[in-house]
Amino acid sequence: MSRRVQDRKPEQGHRGAPPKQGPSRRSLAGSSAFRDFVLDQLSDLGDVTARSMFGGVGLYCGGVFFGIIARDVLFLKVDDGNRTDYERAGMKPFKPYPDRPGTMQYYQVPVGILESAPDLVRWAGQSVQAARRATARRTR
Repeated sequence: MSRRVQDRKPEQGHRGAPPKQGPSRRSLAGSSAFRDFVLDQLSDLGDVTARSMFGGVGLYCGGVFFGIIARDVLFLKVDDGNRTDYERAGMKPFKPYPDRPGTMQYYQVPVGILESAPDLVRWAGQSVQAARRATARRTR
């Protein structure tokens, strides 16, 4: 005899899993208000577009992937040309899942930079250049 949905205990969700309690800690989702704020701050950078990816948002400038928005935090692409700016500000690399090893070559943007559109555009421009250099290295 199979169990019917009505026979489930109230604390069980779909397929007997516990019900979700708000956003998952593994989710990269953020608010549309934060995404819109970042895009507005970056308006002087040029053709910046946002694309959904893995629950977060990828930022592109002229087709070049240079930034990530995850959990309402902005991360920008780094390489040897701009990493020290982030490290000097005490910023850490993007680590999408705390329980997994490894990080990505994207660092969190300091709040002071995020809140200043001219500074953010300058830092993002450096990240676009870092992304172009990485692409050029891969295609050689």
